[in-house]
Amino acid sequence: MVRAALAAAASADPRDVPVGAVVFDADGRELARAANAREAFGDPTAHAEVLALRRAAQVHGDGWRLEGATLAVTLEPCTMCAGALVLARVERLLFGAWEPKTGAVGSLWDVVRDRRLNHRPQVRGGILEDECAALLDAFFHGRR
Repeated sequence: MVRAALAAAASADPRDVPVGAVVFDADGRELARAANAREAFGDPTAHAEVLALRRAAQVHGDGWRLEGATLAVTLEPCTMCAGALVLARVERLLFGAWEPKTGAVGSLWDVVRDRRLNHRPQVRGGILEDECAALLDAFFHGRR
């Protein structure tokens, strides 16, 4: 599933940080995929996770609730994206590289495990971490 997210990240607009996200239903079928598009859309909320969740909600058939779904993403989600996947009732989050500066799934914050929330997805991070980090390193190396 994280390999699918890597493929989505590779399709990102060259101006955007190459982060990819894919939503799968409970049976493992792909519902939606997206890459970061903040620069392409001129939208600060156009993170790969948010775009993929929006598209998945449109095709899922149960409105905005993505119960039973898995979100696979190449980078640890930020607070906005972690909040969005909690609100969407995503059952499981799989991600690649850790994000110590803005990560909200264990690095800087841990939004998804906050006991005050009514939904807490299962989380597994560090999947294909080196491959996911290499994609980001190459992007930022080209910017320096």
